[in-house]
Amino acid sequence: MGIIWRWYTSMSFMVKMTGGFLIGIFLALVLGEHSSFLSPLGTLFLNLLKMVVIPLVLFSLMVAVNHSNPKELGRIGLKIFPFYIVSTGIAVVVGIILAKMTNPGAGFSLPTAVTMDAPARPSFIDTLLNMVPSNIFHAFAQGDILAVVFVAVISGLAILFMRHSADEKQQEMGNFLFRLLEACNEVVSKILNGILLYAPIGVLGITANTFGTQGLDVVIALGKFIGTSYLGVIILVGVVFPIMLKLFGVKVIQFYKNIKEAAFTSFVTSSSLSTLPITIKCAEKAGIGERVAKLTLPIGATVNMNGTALRFGVAVIFAAEIMGMSLSVPELATIVIIGTMAAIGTAGVPGAGLIGMSIVFTQAGLPIEIVALTAGINILVDMIFTFGNVVGDLVGAKIVDQTEKRSFFENLSGDKVINQTDSPNLVTTDT
Repeated sequence: MGIIWRWYTSMSFMVKMTGGFLIGIFLALVLGEHSSFLSPLGTLFLNLLKMVVIPLVLFSLMVAVNHSNPKELGRIGLKIFPFYIVSTGIAVVVGIILAKMTNPGAGFSLPTAVTMDAPARPSFIDTLLNMVPSNIFHAFAQGDILAVVFVAVISGLAILFMRHSADEKQQEMGNFLFRLLEACNEVVSKILNGILLYAPIGVLGITANTFGTQGLDVVIALGKFIGTSYLGVIILVGVVFPIMLKLFGVKVIQFYKNIKEAAFTSFVTSSSLSTLPITIKCAEKAGIGERVAKLTLPIGATVNMNGTALRFGVAVIFAAEIMGMSLSVPELATIVIIGTMAAIGTAGVPGAGLIGMSIVFTQAGLPIEIVALTAGINILVDMIFTFGNVVGDLVGAKIVDQTEKRSFFENLSGDKVINQTDSPNLVTTDT
């Protein structure tokens, strides 16, 4: 057993995950619907990841805040949110263009027996207010990441101000709390490493259950919708994001190699939040600064929904074709704006995809009952949309980190010039 364990632990994470994925597909093909008995293996993996998400975000963000300062935090926030808006808008456009080319709704009709109620949409003010929890323990128990981020930032800032206080007693307590936070952060990291050893088995369970329980007839019937969705995210990740990264001097292939574990895990789990612990570890491997990664990635996991936005673009054309409607250019432009706001504005809300779809469909004058047509293959398309979401989070973090590094070196260069100019004893020689 010891030899097998050493062989397993020495194997690369990606090889183990790929092995679990392929074995899961094989078992799904062999066992069919009976593969559902493997579902608990996947559920355990997801529960373990969810268990570590809250302490990981809380402690890592508080530590990151203490390695930074309030001015830097504000600057990072002002950089990342424009990226979220632009990339999400582009994703909606890509979805619309591809759906126009592939006609995924051709040959479908709206089932008259299907009815759905449009879920209530939270107002912008409510979304902002919900970021500030009235009970922090309730927010932690509910897994409200935006509220956890808010609590972590203000608590981290309080400790930061204590550490830099003129009062020695305040400094002493602040430094003690900071060392305690670092210790807690290390404990969470050790737990995460243990969870990752189990990850391939969890992936096997999720994959076998997902592919084994999907009806082949439903997949074939909605093949165009699935194909358009996958192609759209491939274009987003293979064309749009690389162009963005190149503009900021990032080596795209190396960057994607460094984040492949997070991308693969997001595809299998269909959950940005569950993937967050692995996303943060991959950010370190990709050379993204700790303070940038630990501030932007938890927010991105709930706010930045590039793959989901692409879904809105594909779905609205899918629905329009079913209803025999022709959308004008101004109407499509409006849908792009509404789709962008829906993807960002409903993030972190239970049933965010359904709420966002209902908003976009209502704006376009389309019946939300059409959402039910895609319910049978929802798991399969969620996999690729989550993949797009997580890769988008990491791309945004990398771009912000690049701008932060440029600013640092520019300031460093400026300081050197000032020092040289101000020094009366400096002797220069031409070579």
